Amino acid sequence: MTYVVTENCIACKYTDCVEVCPVDCFYEGENTLVIHPDECIDCGVCEPECPADAIRPDTEPGMEQWVEFNRKFSEQWPVIVTKKDPLPEAEERDGEEGKMEKYFSEAPGEGG
Repeated sequence: MTYVVTENCIACKYTDCVEVCPVDCFYEGENTLVIHPDECIDCGVCEPECPADAIRPDTEPGMEQWVEFNRKFSEQWPVIVTKKDPLPEAEERDGEEGKMEKYFSEAPGEGG
């Protein structure tokens, strides 16, 4: 099992999760985070830290696409280990449907 970041992180990018991760397996895109599925040790400490409820175990139905999404972008984006402010529109966009199509950017974040 591994944990993955799902669509609700897009356009929010809360980073509470990165501070508690013991193995630094979060990677930062311009407007979302991902978890490297091969680096995640399945400890689960990140899941309750996410205000947007965007971190899910890969054992839930329909998570296969998110495992591949997380794998792809964790290999392209810089690691992030320090908490940053969420995106300015995070509160309004939390829970919004269709965020992948509307807002997702493949551009890397700054990391850090």
